[in-house]
Amino acid sequence: MVNRAMGPVDTIWLNMDRPENLMIIDSLMFFEGPVDWSRVVSLVQRRFVDAYPAFRQRPVQPRTHIGSPHWEDDPAFDLDNHLIWTTLPRSDDATLQRYIEQRMPVPFDRHRPLWEMHLVDGYRHGAVVYTRLHHCIADGIALNQVMLSMTGETPDSDLDAPGATEPEHRAGLLEGAAKLAGTAIATTAGAASGVAHMLWDLPKLLDPHVLGDAFTQVERTGGIADKLVLGPKPHTPLSGRPGTAKRAVWCEPFPLDDIKHIGHETGTTVNDVLMGAVAGALATYIREHGGEPQDVPTMVPVNVRPLDQPLPKELGNQFALVLFKYPSALATPLERIVETHRRMEVIKHSPEVTLTFGLIKAIGRTGPELERFFVDFFSDKAIGVTTNVPGPTGDRYLGGTKIRGVLAWVPGAGEQTLGVSIFSYSGRVRVGFKADADRVPDPENLVRAFTDEIDGLLRLSHAV
Repeated sequence: MVNRAMGPVDTIWLNMDRPENLMIIDSLMFFEGPVDWSRVVSLVQRRFVDAYPAFRQRPVQPRTHIGSPHWEDDPAFDLDNHLIWTTLPRSDDATLQRYIEQRMPVPFDRHRPLWEMHLVDGYRHGAVVYTRLHHCIADGIALNQVMLSMTGETPDSDLDAPGATEPEHRAGLLEGAAKLAGTAIATTAGAASGVAHMLWDLPKLLDPHVLGDAFTQVERTGGIADKLVLGPKPHTPLSGRPGTAKRAVWCEPFPLDDIKHIGHETGTTVNDVLMGAVAGALATYIREHGGEPQDVPTMVPVNVRPLDQPLPKELGNQFALVLFKYPSALATPLERIVETHRRMEVIKHSPEVTLTFGLIKAIGRTGPELERFFVDFFSDKAIGVTTNVPGPTGDRYLGGTKIRGVLAWVPGAGEQTLGVSIFSYSGRVRVGFKADADRVPDPENLVRAFTDEIDGLLRLSHAV
């Protein structure tokens, strides 16, 4: 493979880099003890670079405004250029967080493949793999699958044949919506055709009301058009123009059985409990910073890849985005998780995934200037992106060492300021926040508020 065309959705992410919001996915894998990095490097070569040639390729922009970007093999590819070894001076969370925050604003050299992997020693008597990957290579769901494909069920699993111990797939945050989309993707182009035609008419695009008229062609989708052409996100202490510096924080993992118990006692799901607790944390943060709690909109990515097929070697982006409003305006934790459940059920049974998937593909065919217009237009509806990933149910190993936990953040776009990562793994669940340092300088308070919210719900569920 030498040259290959870049898909329209991948092109969006390539062109959307800006200093205050780079289109880079950040992933963390925590280990219980020291790691044999020589084994990890061998795995990266065999199951990462050799298995997916996209990791050896760099993007090339067209010579004219008419053409599209393409991928080409990096003639000087050297794995060592993408692996960074470091040892933390202190072993605590704060030191690791500062290390990550220093890297987050750094753009990639576009003369090389757009990824890097940091092999970090000295964290809590163990180690960390911190991976940065440009969104134009793959979406976060695909990156998670690639990273987990390097792991196994035993310490010596790296000696097995590739794919011999791949982790099981589990239902995600909006699995019902994804299944609905899977049966309807073939009709996506038709469903969104009216909007797609509008994307090419620049004079009309200058009037957002005209864009709203385009969406009336798909009003039968249950109010989705209304959601997508709503005004900008509400003004709260979380919103505003972002800067380049970012913050990264996370909580200690909770036993998944505790979250399941809360869900059982309230008639909701694990996802509802976690998202409802985030809604409560946002309400607390807004109140503590002088604001009035109100619903906070976020974007939620949904996988639209066939779940029974392996990832394509070229990877790429195959996902839709749906708009979810955290019910932070409600007064009590119980009200918030019950309302979260209701709102999620509406999304799961709507064609929103299908429509937004078609819109993303259509936007990717409009060129850089219009791509930026539409990305800014839609990203302004939300504070950021929330990912909720159910990882392996049992322990996994990489390079002979047990993995203790996983987190991953996808980038925000436009002026988005807050990303939320929820990741369950081996009977535990962890939540992390990636925040703009100018707008949310103290995300530790979000972690504290989230922990208090879960603790309060757990006490309430045991009192029932």
